[in-house]
Amino acid sequence: MLESTFVHIPGLGTETEKSLWADGCRTWRDLTDGIDRYSVGQAEKVVVKRTLDKSYKSLEKRDGSFFKRGLGLKDAWRAYPEFRDSCLYLDIETDGGTSGASITTIGMFDGVEFRCLIKGQNLQEFPEIASGYGMIVSFYGANFDLPMLEKRFPGHRFNQIHLDLCPTLRQIGIAGGLKRIEKQLGISRGEDTDGMGGLDAIRLWRRYTTLGDDQALETLIAYNREDVVNLEYLAGYAYTHLKKRTVPWGAE
Repeated sequence: MLESTFVHIPGLGTETEKSLWADGCRTWRDLTDGIDRYSVGQAEKVVVKRTLDKSYKSLEKRDGSFFKRGLGLKDAWRAYPEFRDSCLYLDIETDGGTSGASITTIGMFDGVEFRCLIKGQNLQEFPEIASGYGMIVSFYGANFDLPMLEKRFPGHRFNQIHLDLCPTLRQIGIAGGLKRIEKQLGISRGEDTDGMGGLDAIRLWRRYTTLGDDQALETLIAYNREDVVNLEYLAGYAYTHLKKRTVPWGAE
């Protein structure tokens, strides 16, 4: 889908993109080879060529920063398959505060391995780990997780493509909190974490820090793990349905 995307080109909007598709121009290569044949609307052809050249190079390097600027939150889903092997599913828990110091755990999943960074142990490793990925997938992360992490690590900036599944799923009519959406789509959780929410995560952290309850921490980590692991299914679901809605050949 990413190589069929043209809206990241400055001056080229969704209507022109649809016209290109209708004229048989389905890929960057089609447009590169037929730049004098296809209409690019208000975009300047020299800009189109330059952007396509940068697109090829950025995709080859898995440089998400270039596509982040061009796609924004609304169209980040288009890059999901191409960046799936460089994707970090992310979710944080806090102690209920709003400062960066309030972050208690950072759950991360790369499609194979789950890692949980814990306050007082290894939270400081996050910026180095995150910098190795081209795409971040979150749920409501644009409004909560990423701003909180930027407070905690003021020198760190998220240059990756950001697929925030909260607004992305709303594009296909699926709204509500993460747990509600999981149930709606038939995703189940473990017995220890089923029915838990953010307030439970806060209570578990307090039990761990005030009472030294290691089991509370283990349950919190299990809860955080399911938050991030389940994002992989939701990302695939959102991509499949948005592609069907967006491109004429979406069901192929």
